[in-house]
Formats: sequence, structure tokens, C-alpha cells
Amino acid sequence: MPSSLGQAVKAHMQSRSVPLGPILAHPRSNRWTFLITPDLPESDSRLFAELFRLDVSVARTGSTIALPSPTASVGAIRRWIVPPRKNFRPSGRVVVEAIRAWADPARRHR
Repeated sequence: MPSSLGQAVKAHMQSRSVPLGPILAHPRSNRWTFLITPDLPESDSRLFAELFRLDVSVARTGSTIALPSPTASVGAIRRWIVPPRKNFRPSGRVVVEAIRAWADPARRHR
């Protein structure tokens, strides 16, 4: 997702005490990746269209995602926003709800 959306989603989750999982930044493309538990329906074309309109893409189960090194420097191609902690990954549904809350201003403060 775009980094500005990623920042808003992260802040929304934190404001509701939702535990964050690993988040990585791709500074050159100005995008963030949230690593999640793969619990989104694989064939929900309406969900993927909704996210596409927000410039959010979902890597399907089994996709390869390049990760930053644990010691990635500021000028690295990828860097950790939130480094991994053990095996925790938030639910994909929780992250989608945070995206929806950002996209719908009426839901942001609920």
C-alpha cells in the first residue's frame, strides 16, 4: 500500500490497541507491506477490487515477499517499520478493517 496509507493504518491500529505485526517499507517506491495471517478469502473479487481502488494489493498465499535484512540501513531498498516479533502476524481481516476505517472518514473515530 502507499506509505501514507500505511502510516494511517498503523496509527489506527495502535489507537485501538491492536497488536502490530511486521511492517516493512520500500522507500524507493514509497510503499509499505504489512505481513499478515493469510485469512482473507482467496476468491473475493469485490474485496480485491475495493482494495485495488485504494492502491492496495494483496499477495496471495505462497507469494514471495522480499524482506529487509535485520540490520538494514536508512538508505536500504527495504527497511523495517515494525520488525518481526516471534511468529506473530495480525489477522488480514483486522488490517483490511483498518484500511476501510481510513478510507471512510465517518468510521475513523469510532
